[in-house]
Amino acid sequence: MIFLFGFDYVAAKYVLFCAGQFTDALIRVAADTVCLMKFLACLFLFLVTFLVFPERSFANLTHRLVVDVRHQEMIVYANEVAIRKYPVSTSMFGIGDSRGSYTTPSGLFKVKEKIGTGLPLGAVFKSRQPTGEVLSVNARGRDPVVTRILWLQGAEAQNSQAYNRFIYIHGTPQEKNIGRPASYGCIRMRSRDVMELYDIVGVGTTVEIKANGAPRPTAHILRGT
Repeated sequence: MIFLFGFDYVAAKYVLFCAGQFTDALIRVAADTVCLMKFLACLFLFLVTFLVFPERSFANLTHRLVVDVRHQEMIVYANEVAIRKYPVSTSMFGIGDSRGSYTTPSGLFKVKEKIGTGLPLGAVFKSRQPTGEVLSVNARGRDPVVTRILWLQGAEAQNSQAYNRFIYIHGTPQEKNIGRPASYGCIRMRSRDVMELYDIVGVGTTVEIKANGAPRPTAHILRGT
């Protein structure tokens, strides 16, 4: 009888031990499931935000743009590695930030706004609104803002008027003039180049416009398409 009682006691302890282990396992599984559900919910929200509002998804601080006025080029950096080089056109009136001067301001800027998501190459803007018109490259007698707009805000005293002067990086139909100063203050690009740039960088990206030239990367980098 004593032996049987001892056996029953041990068996009961073992059952309780197994039940405790099972309960702990269930708790861990439940906790892991909650974590997984939270992760999937965050991932879903991230994807929805990125797909619906791609231009506002990131204050893109990993990219940096350098506009070299002397060589009429723009270099795109990602984590300080040069990844793109595009020909551009700055002002035919030189460098400055005075109202009514039509000059290109220099110094440090941020991309304040991006305008034109989803519009076709050559889409015409008036006061930053698409008109519905689409121009072909080098359309005779036409020189509006086209395709995409990256509106710049000055970050220094020397370019504090840039945003109110409507200084953009934008597309131009007059692509034959790209590579030499021909604008009225903005940074002009070929439509296919500004469309690619628009998709690379985000709102908040740093832009530096250097009046006296910039160090030119020695390594091979991809030119604009």
